[in-house]
Amino acid sequence: MQVKPSLKDKIRDAREKDSHLQKMKTKLQEGKNNQFIIQDDGMLLNGKRICVPDVEELRTKIMHEAHYAPYAMHPGSTKMYRDLRPYYWWPTMKKDVAEFVARCLTCQQVKAEHQATAGKLHPLTIPEWKWEKITMDFIVGLPRTFIKHDAIWVIVDRLTKSTHFLPIRQNDSLDKLAELYVSEIVRLHGTPTSIVSDRDPRFTSHFWGSLQRALGTKLHFSTAFHPQTDGQSERTIQTLEDMMRACVIEFRGNWDDHLPLMEFAYNNSFHSSVGMAPYEGLYERKCRSSICWDIEGLRQLEGPELVQQTVDKIQTVKKCLKAAQDRQKSYADKHRREMEYEVREKVFLKVSPWRGILRLGKQEKLSPRYIGPYEILERVGPLAYRLALPAELSQIHDVFHVSMLRRYRSDPSHILREPEIQVSEGLTYAEEPIEILDRSIKKLRNKEIPMVKVR
Repeated sequence: MQVKPSLKDKIRDAREKDSHLQKMKTKLQEGKNNQFIIQDDGMLLNGKRICVPDVEELRTKIMHEAHYAPYAMHPGSTKMYRDLRPYYWWPTMKKDVAEFVARCLTCQQVKAEHQATAGKLHPLTIPEWKWEKITMDFIVGLPRTFIKHDAIWVIVDRLTKSTHFLPIRQNDSLDKLAELYVSEIVRLHGTPTSIVSDRDPRFTSHFWGSLQRALGTKLHFSTAFHPQTDGQSERTIQTLEDMMRACVIEFRGNWDDHLPLMEFAYNNSFHSSVGMAPYEGLYERKCRSSICWDIEGLRQLEGPELVQQTVDKIQTVKKCLKAAQDRQKSYADKHRREMEYEVREKVFLKVSPWRGILRLGKQEKLSPRYIGPYEILERVGPLAYRLALPAELSQIHDVFHVSMLRRYRSDPSHILREPEIQVSEGLTYAEEPIEILDRSIKKLRNKEIPMVKVR
């Protein structure tokens, strides 16, 4: 990096206005300071570094050149400071560089965060009784079976972790799902007091809401694009998918033929969160299976003893759940940090690019990570915020988990533009090619694939 003559002249001329540099010069002339030297042209140096006076315009110009110039390409604060340090010096240089980079609008929109995820873990409250509070989710995109099932409705009791796996069709009407819910859940367990789910259109529909209000059930939805809210269903789905893969390999046939036994196996197996099998929490004992060949029968219990055993079992389940939640929170919070925002503060919103364009066999990664900034309208609970979204994002739920947000650091130089990308309801966006740069043909054994390089 070389100092332009015009900039060097400005630094020399402005030195007279900086009282700190004048004191350094006086001490140097009195022989009291060996750190600084004066060149023949009057330039004050700290070692080999030019001393920059306390003039905002000069310091900003130097930092702007080191950050925005084509040979700089928006370095981080540490890199930028290291690049400037061999050539320039002023007392608060490292702090000023860090603040300059933090306020760069482009960096705020495209740089990845290298900090712990925002938002400590807040577990859901432990229910008081079995099937009082439940969670639900769908597994979709499964191979279509002989009777045209291609999805599974997963419904889990938050206390005992007992689960129902209901085979359905993705295009089943809400009337059909409501009938299935009443016949398979309400018939066996009664009406729950609350349901936690994601924001699937079937769960947020007016029909489903009206049905649950009639049944006296409250609906609790996750924040937008934050499936961890219903982590119980997500984890159960992972286990079920593993069981289904094993079933397809071992037993062949349609997966819905084996689903009843998968449900039994899941509910009759040990669950670490409750410290027992879900059926044991639900029925006070595990159900008999082929491995129980040496058990002839169980001792008959009288009424009071049976009631006491049921109460004791529920207390055991609650203690195990509390211990599991504490353990999970302790582990999760090691990799998370507290983050709070104020109402009317502006924040960026994280997006995930959906890139369906093939560019010579590689996926592009050059789209912004964040859009906005948007104003916070209100705080919703300890970890969620409602944002003032523009009209083009009106189809997206406006409440977001704190981990989806990034604080906007304003600067008078910022020119805020509307994003040129079109964001979909899933908070993803597709890229469109601007022009064709090159063409090629990829030759395989039996065919040729035309390839197009675009930007």
